[in-house]
Amino acid sequence: MKRIVQAECLQYIATLPEASFPLIYLDPPFNTRKTQQRRRIRAVADENGPRRGFGGKRYRTEALAAPVYADRFEDFEAFLIPRLEQAYRLLTPTGSLFVHLDYREVHYIKVALDTIFGRKSFLNEIIWAYDYGGRSRKRWPAKHDTLLWYAKNPHQYTFNYEAIDRIPYLTPKMVGPEKAARGKTPTDVWWQTIVPTGSREKTGYPTQKPLKLLERIVRVHSNPGDVVLDFFAGSGTTGEAAAKHGRGFVLVDESPEAIAIMQRRLAPYGPEIIGFDATHSVSQTR
Repeated sequence: MKRIVQAECLQYIATLPEASFPLIYLDPPFNTRKTQQRRRIRAVADENGPRRGFGGKRYRTEALAAPVYADRFEDFEAFLIPRLEQAYRLLTPTGSLFVHLDYREVHYIKVALDTIFGRKSFLNEIIWAYDYGGRSRKRWPAKHDTLLWYAKNPHQYTFNYEAIDRIPYLTPKMVGPEKAARGKTPTDVWWQTIVPTGSREKTGYPTQKPLKLLERIVRVHSNPGDVVLDFFAGSGTTGEAAAKHGRGFVLVDESPEAIAIMQRRLAPYGPEIIGFDATHSVSQTR
C-alpha cells in the first residue's frame, strides 16, 4: 500500500482498523508560537539581471509560492493526546511509535505517552543534534530535537540491528583496520545535518526533516513489506524513506500544499491519492 490522504488526521485515522501498522512516525507541530514558512526562489536567466553567475551570465531571482502555517496552540496537549491514543490503537502488538518534538513540549508529551503506553514501554530518548543557523547571545543556542521511542510491547518489538547504518570512528587507527572499515553503531545522539538549502532533497516545506534520519528509523524498526504510518506527513519524507527500502506507506496531512509536494515527490512510487470527506464518511480517489 502506498497512499497519500488529504484529511484532518484525527478524523481519518479513527476510521482505520486496529493494529494495522508496525511503525508510526509523527512529526507534529512543535507549538513554537511562530508562523512557519521557508522562502523559496528560483534563478531566471536575464541579461540585465543584478546577479552574475558561471561564465559571466547574468540572472535574476523570482519568489515562489511556499507552504505556510501558524504553529501555535492554546492547549497543545489537548490537541495531540487524542492523536497519540489513536497511534497506540493502530500499532501492531510488536509495533513502535516515534514522536519527534523539540524542547518546548517534549517533556509534557513524554508524561502523556507514559500514561498511554505505560512507562515500561518507553525505550529511548533520541537526540537529533545539528549545527546550523543563528546563535543566540542570550542563552545556549538550541540545536537539537528529541525523538521519543515507545514500543507497544517492551519485551517484543522490531529492532533490526544489522540494518543500522554505521558511523566512522573518531580515531580509526586506535581500533584497527577491520573495525575502522566496519564503523561503529550510533548512540542515542544522532549527529546529522538538516536538509541543506541547495540540496536536491529540499522541497520548500518549512519543517522538512532529512531523509537519512527517516531511513534509519524505517530500516531498523520495520521490515520489508510493512506499511508505515505518518499522519503529520508534511513533505512526505517518511513515505520516501519507506518506499526506498521496500515498505509501503500511509501519509496523512490536511494542507493542500503538503499534499501537492508529496504528490510530486513520491510520483515515482505511484501512490494512491485520497481526499477524505469526514462529513459523508467516504474516501474519494483523485
